[in-house]
Amino acid sequence: MRPKIKIISLGGTISMRSDGAGLNPALGAEALTADLARRTPRAQLIRQDLGRAASANLDFPLVERLAGLIAEFAAEGGHGVIVTQGTDTLEETAFLTELLGTPSLPVAFTGAMRGASADSPDGPANLADALTFLTSPSAGAEVVVVMNSQVHAARHVQKTDTTALEAFSSRDHAPRGRLHEGRFIALRPAFPPLPSVAPARGRASPRVWIATIGLDMDETLFTLGEDAGIDGWVIAALGAGHVPEKLAPVLGRLASRAPVVLCSRTGGILCERTYGYAGAEIDLLSRGLLSGGSLSPAKARVALLALLRDGRGDVARRFVQLAVAVRDDTLPNAPYSPPETASS
Repeated sequence: MRPKIKIISLGGTISMRSDGAGLNPALGAEALTADLARRTPRAQLIRQDLGRAASANLDFPLVERLAGLIAEFAAEGGHGVIVTQGTDTLEETAFLTELLGTPSLPVAFTGAMRGASADSPDGPANLADALTFLTSPSAGAEVVVVMNSQVHAARHVQKTDTTALEAFSSRDHAPRGRLHEGRFIALRPAFPPLPSVAPARGRASPRVWIATIGLDMDETLFTLGEDAGIDGWVIAALGAGHVPEKLAPVLGRLASRAPVVLCSRTGGILCERTYGYAGAEIDLLSRGLLSGGSLSPAKARVALLALLRDGRGDVARRFVQLAVAVRDDTLPNAPYSPPETASS
């Protein structure tokens, strides 16, 4: 039987053509995958348009609806799902989809760095690679991002360049695998599921602000946030988790009223017990801030918002549990040889 693959289009650069005033969304799932259907008769493609927008305009309710559609398709016996969207928020929507419950099938998010009307668009190749991954025996029940012949776990992927084809990286983690000569080569097994959250039940529209710390920054932003009743904060701190000393009491005050997550603006794993001066991570964590572990500020915000929308249990405790799970799921970087490639 041909595997059933659902392709859900949200818009983004992969769907855009130049209309004389720049790139704008133009293509739906049917047009995006016309060549893919002709070239890959081994799969039964089912298409659905869920939006036609730039990814900066996507929101939590839409991603919650997307996760529901994926779960329904899995229950119907579907084999895998491709989601096409813009790359600006790709890492966030893929991660949120994973948090909303990894279904019993693989889900591959993909997009393009060049519009469909470019001389050499990369969208068709990314779509073909996503389909190859989904139909591989090494694909598990997981959410990944497939771009530029690489497969990245949703929890680790990050956009690291504005326009380059190699714009996505797993940063400190090895990629899940790569596409080579029409097949998926796994570099590591699928990661275990993360603690999941439910679609909005509590505060339907909580507000979480990211504050990026810079040289000699003052407390104006935090005062404004307090006055506005912000529901949570993510601090994109300097280096390993540091802020100017004058901000430490301010952040401690915020943490006594709402969840405040400490991340690094540089990437990498946050320190928790190295620096002891006022405004460093030991001081800030002692004031009630939560460690973001290896989560980027953007993903920490997604996780905190998802937990606030879920509304169940101790948000701080659940956030720390999630951050630890993401931080500690790294495996040795030795290549993994799945059965399909072990003899090649």
